Amino acid sequence: MLPMTQDNGDLDSLVRKRIRALRVAQGWSLEELAGRANLSQSSLSRIENGRRRLALDQLVILARALDTTLDQLVETADDDVITSPMIDSAHGLMRWPVKGDPGMTVVRQRMTQPPPENPARMRAHPGREWLVVLSGTAVLMLGHRRFRVETHQAAEFPTMMPHAIGTAGGPCEILGIFDRDARRGHQREGGDPDTRDTAE
Repeated sequence: MLPMTQDNGDLDSLVRKRIRALRVAQGWSLEELAGRANLSQSSLSRIENGRRRLALDQLVILARALDTTLDQLVETADDDVITSPMIDSAHGLMRWPVKGDPGMTVVRQRMTQPPPENPARMRAHPGREWLVVLSGTAVLMLGHRRFRVETHQAAEFPTMMPHAIGTAGGPCEILGIFDRDARRGHQREGGDPDTRDTAE
């Protein structure tokens, strides 16, 4: 059983609400989720409604049936919800770490230069990157292709494809998300996204 104390009574309620919310989000009835978790429909109903104690083995099965993990099913919100950015004014960017995934970084950057004309300056490394243009127009060079990414448009691409990012016709601001491998790739090449004047 989950250890029930005065401090985690709220966690018990949260887990039950989370099970129901995840079930509803999948569009499943009580009967459907009960079948996937090898529980009776009445048992699942009592779990969701707080009329049955939460057993650890059942939570593991329910988490698997709901396509999540036990850790995610019972996690609580951190007290430190708000994160302030680290600011590098010399390169016109802000950087936020993603607490839920320490390997992921969010970077806001102002760019003033077009992408390099020389294909040799395009980079390739493991990982994925995602970016959204906050203002202006960005140019994404991806292999032999050239994409214009307008304000409020987004792009996502595997960084094993040679790539470079710059501006088109004036400054632009982008918000980029780098996964662990993409960030490491830039660091190994001396092109940490936190310190470059252009995004690539």
